[in-house]
Amino acid sequence: MTQSNNTRPARPTARLTAFLSERRNLVRDYFSAISGAGGRLVFSLIYFIALANTLSLADFGLFATASAAGVMLSRILAFGFISALYRTATIRPNLIGTFTAGFILLAVLSLPLLAAASYGIYLLFFSSELPLKIFATVVFAEALLWRPVEAALIVNNGLGRFGRAAIMAILGTVARAAFAAAFYFWPTHTLEDWVLFYIAANAISAVIAFGFFYPRQRLRLRIPLYMRRLADSVYVAGAEVLFYLQMEFDKLLVLSIGGPQLAGLYAIIMRLVDLTAIPIRTFSMMLVQRMMRAPEMLRRLKVRGGIELGVFLVSTLALFCLAVVLHFFPNALGRNVAEAAPLVALAICVPGLRNLVEYQAELLFARGQTLIRAINLALLAGLKAVLLIWILTRGLETPDLIWWLNGVFAALYLASAALTYSALKLPAKAV
Repeated sequence: MTQSNNTRPARPTARLTAFLSERRNLVRDYFSAISGAGGRLVFSLIYFIALANTLSLADFGLFATASAAGVMLSRILAFGFISALYRTATIRPNLIGTFTAGFILLAVLSLPLLAAASYGIYLLFFSSELPLKIFATVVFAEALLWRPVEAALIVNNGLGRFGRAAIMAILGTVARAAFAAAFYFWPTHTLEDWVLFYIAANAISAVIAFGFFYPRQRLRLRIPLYMRRLADSVYVAGAEVLFYLQMEFDKLLVLSIGGPQLAGLYAIIMRLVDLTAIPIRTFSMMLVQRMMRAPEMLRRLKVRGGIELGVFLVSTLALFCLAVVLHFFPNALGRNVAEAAPLVALAICVPGLRNLVEYQAELLFARGQTLIRAINLALLAGLKAVLLIWILTRGLETPDLIWWLNGVFAALYLASAALTYSALKLPAKAV
């Protein structure tokens, strides 16, 4: 009896200890990951300030738009096989070497498609504003240098090595910031000069990522294994291209309809909006990992609503604080940014709504619904194009144009929510 009475209280204590230990690990992982996001935020801001105030406003608009196109086109690399790498690192890390070999093989095979798509985008949006050599250099930096760095980041996050991923993310951003600062002191400040600095920064990031941070495993080609994953990877690649198309299509349209000067102002505002998304993306990444391991998450409407409200409020508060700073100190981020400072507050709802659309797309990826995700993103890209062409061709003044963006992103969010949560009622695909 005595032994029995002594063991009973230990059980709830043990459960409580295990509960706290589990949450402590989760909090530790989150702060390891968010430290990388915080470091990226600081150095991304330094990079942005240095570059936006070194290039002319028109050149900055051209570069930002070309870079956005390059990010979108980079999703073609390896036909989206980075998604298979991520799932492997998260669920079956012993196969990372095998899937890395597949990524390299598919990356080489995807180069002709990447080149053809890049030339098509150039003819559609850049041929009258930018030399082909400069555009090709930017796409090379984004697709063949920075996208592999992102693959290394993704693999480390999948393995739960959030601290290493955080350090790698910070070092990559430090490299860009350092080269932007060096460019500030360069004798000439042409766009042609800057893209060479940009190539160097991304090349150094790639060397650091694969020289010091990528897992060491023997590369083994197992083509039958890749073929089973290829269809899903192609869906992911298509969805990623469409995702970035609907995220960045506004910059392309502003350039083609409004010209480089308006594109420069618009790029500055949207870059500030992008900076508010960096911490939110860390949260989304960790949530996606949890959902891969526990697909039953987020079944409760209260939980889903709470997460979305939190994402919106944090994003909106971040831009609001930035708008207040720029209202009282318009030159805080430099003379070129000062031209856009009065417009920042007009986009107050854009970060939250934009981040929610991105978060909802990640929910479908986590559940393995990659084809539905691609279809949804195609519909959203089409809707965004229609709405943006409508407001850009109405002859609005720039402040009115920025204000109308809140309505555009509200419509995109409502459409995304309807599509996403309808799809979440379907059975999840095994991942």
